[in-house]
Amino acid sequence: MIIVGVGVGPKMLTREAIEAISAAPVIYGSERAIELARDHIKCEAHPIKSFKNLHLLPADAVVLSTGDPMFSGLGKFAGEHDRVITGVSSIQAACARFHVEMSNLAMITAHGRDPAPAREALIRELSMGKNIFLLPADNFGPAEVAGILKEMGIDARICIYENIGYSDERAATGTLSEPPLNESDVYCLMVVR
Repeated sequence: MIIVGVGVGPKMLTREAIEAISAAPVIYGSERAIELARDHIKCEAHPIKSFKNLHLLPADAVVLSTGDPMFSGLGKFAGEHDRVITGVSSIQAACARFHVEMSNLAMITAHGRDPAPAREALIRELSMGKNIFLLPADNFGPAEVAGILKEMGIDARICIYENIGYSDERAATGTLSEPPLNESDVYCLMVVR
């Protein structure tokens, strides 16, 4: 199996990803991932909702993963002999958009999971002086992050980046007293000092 990162928006496919997708005998992925790669798909593409059974797919299957498979993506399901092709991640796009150097950045995800560990990681990383990149959850977004920053006495910008790479892409920056509000469920958040 090959797990291919298709990037976070249109026009973010790498040459290596395009070659793997074009040569694929069969493709699986979320509807969004398939749509991002649609122009390069030359075989049957099967939307799948649950990725927990990827190991049951044919050995020559190409599985599309939005963003980069190794950051909160499908790379975690790769077997020892599977190949993983990187993609442009939301973290790369957000750092470029907000001019944030990645070397002092902590990556945290609450996406699709219990946000309690993400909250703990946020507090730990902020106490070490890091900027933060967060994939939020419904119950752990800009307002909750602003509350934690206030509790810790840290003044910082809170930035959100929505629908990255799409025509309705939106970036917004706010303060602790007025954090930016997301208008989409597809967004990431940054805390920048």
